[in-house]
Amino acid sequence: MQQLSATQLAEWLAASSAAPESGAGGWRQRPLLLDVREPWEFELCHLDGSRLLPMQSLAARIDELPIDADIVVICHHGVRSRQVGGFLERQGFSSIYNLSGGVDAWANDVDPAMHKY
Repeated sequence: MQQLSATQLAEWLAASSAAPESGAGGWRQRPLLLDVREPWEFELCHLDGSRLLPMQSLAARIDELPIDADIVVICHHGVRSRQVGGFLERQGFSSIYNLSGGVDAWANDVDPAMHKY
């Protein structure tokens, strides 16, 4: 699993929005943003376009995820997402990225207007 900083993710999202077919800037197409926090955390703040799938329900719902997609796993500080990323890799997913520092890093480094908790 690769580690991805908040600024790297912001660059990837910007590049994929600018040219979604070409993977401009060396990045692939827009990744699936998988938020593994609890619903109450997601309600407080989340990255636009992210999909909520709480860590506790992931094993039962893993077939909802495309196995060939680039998946960026997101949590509050990057610990739960790292655990989930390892789980996904053990299940055969091959393009998993952990958002280092989680939504907290996103709020600090990319979107200072984002609610923090």
